[in-house]
Amino acid sequence: MAAPHETEDYIEEDEGDVFIDSGDVLAEVPDDGDHLMDEDDEAEDGVGSFPSGAPDVKDNSLQHFTAHNGSVFAISCHPTEPLAVSGGEDDLGYIWDITDGEVIVKLTGHTDSVSSASFSSDGQMIATGGMDGKVRIWRRVGTVNFRNWEFLTELQGPDEVIWLRWHPRGAILLAGSNDSTVWLWQLPSGNTMQVFAGHSGPVQCGEFTPDGKRIVTASGDGTLIYWDPRSPTPLFKLSPQNARFDLENITSLAINASSTLAVVGGTSGSVRIVSLSKGEVVGALGGHAEGESVEAVQFVDLTGTGNSPGVVVTGGTDGKACVWDLATMRLRATLEHQDAVTSLLAHPAPKSHLIVSASADNTLRTWDARTGALVKEHTGHHGPILSASLGLQGSVVVSGGDDSACLVFTTEVDESG
Repeated sequence: MAAPHETEDYIEEDEGDVFIDSGDVLAEVPDDGDHLMDEDDEAEDGVGSFPSGAPDVKDNSLQHFTAHNGSVFAISCHPTEPLAVSGGEDDLGYIWDITDGEVIVKLTGHTDSVSSASFSSDGQMIATGGMDGKVRIWRRVGTVNFRNWEFLTELQGPDEVIWLRWHPRGAILLAGSNDSTVWLWQLPSGNTMQVFAGHSGPVQCGEFTPDGKRIVTASGDGTLIYWDPRSPTPLFKLSPQNARFDLENITSLAINASSTLAVVGGTSGSVRIVSLSKGEVVGALGGHAEGESVEAVQFVDLTGTGNSPGVVVTGGTDGKACVWDLATMRLRATLEHQDAVTSLLAHPAPKSHLIVSASADNTLRTWDARTGALVKEHTGHHGPILSASLGLQGSVVVSGGDDSACLVFTTEVDESG
């Protein structure tokens, strides 16, 4: 375990101590380029069309990436650059250019499906997590561009990795496992900072609070735990035995911008609002069909100020995305897909009223959450959308599908059109 002082540099009450020095991240990185790129033919494999025998689907995407051989389970866009990292059923990850589909680096080393792939908040590192229990870290080389990356370290500990989350400001990584544990590591050292054990089932979801000071995790056993990253002891725990908290298996989680509320959804179709300061349920939301799992939850800042009482969107296997006003606990709008909603993405300011939904109906849709109006439908996939991420300040959405393809779309209707 890391000494307690190592964690306090990143998880500290004083905001000034939360940031990592960029000099630390890039120190002692050799810029020799010997091991960064894979075979030239990988770049050729990344650009192409769907098989000619595929059904005719209207395709309004800007770009295809088809290097994966199997379902694409994870995708993440770089915070500022036109890059994405994807991970799939083929045990591989790829860093690729979203403008032309070129492979930048092929990420190898996993021996089972890559279930998670994510850029760090500063875009200097990438983490991939697999069903093999491995978490592998890559780091940007040099400061000239983002074309050169090197393998940094492999983190071990979990059984199967279900999800990964980077700290919103520091080089700290959180992972939820199928074996009921949650792991916290410090990078670039790779030191284990904490192992959280408090659930008794797979840890299906987890998040850092946006202020970076706390962690919320939720499990298939129906429990939610609120953690201080510096302690292995929960600050509080809610279980199905607590009043109004029986959600069956918890499948989705989101935390509001002020880090005061968590909203969780479960396989029963129920949604609960939890006060993180009180440690209790303060509201319940309906809207989804009973027994239809709530697969995605996303807060939306309609005012663009971050100060509003809050609007949250919940997406379920019933094909609905319900837009809720938390000030009144009323349903503002219902957004419809023809199959399960698999992902919800909130745009950054100044267009924070827009939300993108991804679905098992093979489409993504951009909506105006203020009115529930459909802004644009994104089509071109030949199978369910399994993952999605916004890039370039929300101007594009990149999706990964069960059809083994990644597609890049503009999120809004072209102004010239």
